[in-house]
Amino acid sequence: MAQLKLILLDFDGTLVDTRRANALAYIKTLSEVGITLTEEEYLERYFGVRCMEFMRMVGVKSDEEICRLRLRKVELYPQFFDSVVLNEELWGWCCMMRRMGAKVWIVSTGHIDNIRNVMQYLNIAEGVDGVICGDDVANAKPAPDCFLEAMRREGVTPEETIIFEDSSVGVEAARRSCAPYVVVKMS
Repeated sequence: MAQLKLILLDFDGTLVDTRRANALAYIKTLSEVGITLTEEEYLERYFGVRCMEFMRMVGVKSDEEICRLRLRKVELYPQFFDSVVLNEELWGWCCMMRRMGAKVWIVSTGHIDNIRNVMQYLNIAEGVDGVICGDDVANAKPAPDCFLEAMRREGVTPEETIIFEDSSVGVEAARRSCAPYVVVKMS
């Protein structure tokens, strides 16, 4: 077995439970343009979907309006950080492995500003060696591009990597990357 050199963590739903904060920020953002969405509806249908795709699914047509709403959501998101919860057990293990020489990366379809804001709020940014977000790769999960790009940047093989994921599309991307993976279920 190869030495573990790289830990790749999905962010939303794996390392951090951001479901409620994301839902509330999107609900508030969309309400400003007359689109009604419930927290339950967002969590059941849209959580984990890339922003551009999500906005189109709820009826926002123009790229300019999607961009404006995305920025507005980023602006509103910190208002709901009191509802984010760090996966303490996974984070503790990652910190221990990092002290032993492994690198820890966030690999998420989320927007970089949202990820960085939550990392800063939770005071975990210093423990992360890199971030790959949805905008960094052409093909979103379930394509393995995001995981393969992190491996490329660190110069490691799939055999030297472990991936932690929660969503079905993320697990499929992990499987396609050929790296071992762990399915995380936060309660």
